Amino acid sequence: MSGSLLTKKVTDKDQVQGNLSAAIELVEYGDYQCPHCGRAYPIIQKIQEAMGDKLKFVFRNFPLTNIHPDAMNAAVAAEAAGLQGKFWEMHDVIFEHQNRLLEHHLISYAEELGLNVEQFKNDMLSEPVITKVEDDFESGMRSGVNGTPSFFINGEKYSNSWDYEPLLAHLKSL
Repeated sequence: MSGSLLTKKVTDKDQVQGNLSAAIELVEYGDYQCPHCGRAYPIIQKIQEAMGDKLKFVFRNFPLTNIHPDAMNAAVAAEAAGLQGKFWEMHDVIFEHQNRLLEHHLISYAEELGLNVEQFKNDMLSEPVITKVEDDFESGMRSGVNGTPSFFINGEKYSNSWDYEPLLAHLKSL
């Protein structure tokens, strides 16, 4: 462990999946265009399945725009979808189509998910949605995130392997 602590407590503004009162909280700071985050995506799904209601998973946006030019738009799209109750569906679609993150792709995904597309487009440009992504990024910076994916378990930075077996073994040991 590096000793870094999560500076922002999980709140109702976070995107949370799983048992809200679970004893184990896994927070990921991720970038939708990051190939490592793309590799982590199915691992985290398997971890969630294996841990069941013992795990609360939180995804926070950490778009590395200097190396991933489409990451910010993808993060904003996921948050905009969240305003229509479809954050996790958009999150999944984006990770499953990581090489197709231009605006017209994101709008197409919104259509496929049955979102109100005009509302989605407006929300992508709205200050609250953009601020949410920026706030996630800032909380990551304050917590010591310097790359993606970065994981925190129960508030402490997890610096070991996030491959399936070692991460699952660590979580089960808590």
